[in-house]
Amino acid sequence: MATNKKKILLIEDEEDVASLLKLHAEIFGYKLTVESDAINGFKAIESEKPDLLLLDIMLPGENGFDLCRKIKSSDILRKIPIIILSARNQENDQILGLELGADDYVTKPFSPQLLFSRIRAVLRRFKEKGKEHKTYGFGEFFLDTERFLLKKDNKNIALTLSEFGILKRLLHSRGKVLSRSQLLNEVSDEDDCIIDRNIDVHVASLRKKLGAHSEWIETVRGIGYRFTEEENPLPRKKMLAKD
Repeated sequence: MATNKKKILLIEDEEDVASLLKLHAEIFGYKLTVESDAINGFKAIESEKPDLLLLDIMLPGENGFDLCRKIKSSDILRKIPIIILSARNQENDQILGLELGADDYVTKPFSPQLLFSRIRAVLRRFKEKGKEHKTYGFGEFFLDTERFLLKKDNKNIALTLSEFGILKRLLHSRGKVLSRSQLLNEVSDEDDCIIDRNIDVHVASLRKKLGAHSEWIETVRGIGYRFTEEENPLPRKKMLAKD
């Protein structure tokens, strides 16, 4: 049984947080190991190839953002899903973490039950992302759901698992309005209050990656988002009146 446990690596220098998560990892059926700094943490990632990484930002020496960037620039390690754990709760920090390739961002203090729910959701998406093979083309972009790639003019654009899931869902329902609660399934499945805000952060990051074509993802006030049916939408107000 133990050999089937998913391996989680936690890079965290706060001993009380590490002890709490080791206890709950055992309860929820995961094998969790801990490193307290970025240098030893990166060595552990290379040697252990964990199924998921929990990464603190404020670490001795190199910070978590730099470590996240290093992991996602490695062809061997870049597919390891990352959840950032941090007391830095500013929106800019969350956007930076997601843009660097983290798949979720959980602020301290947090509920261990909620965190492990988010872990399950990320691992589930990672497992299922290659099952369905479908491609979506829009403008100069091309989304390949089997290879987990977004391309523009044959140039890869990095997406987190959450961004990928949200974009795929929006494209699959192109022209239809999707509520935040519908999009929650692409991020996690519990605690709507917290995750609702994360949906907005993920969409903001997606829009930035679409650059001049950010208007393709429309905000519908009071409801959620939709991906426009127009191939070349003209600039418009980002907040659309609720029908």
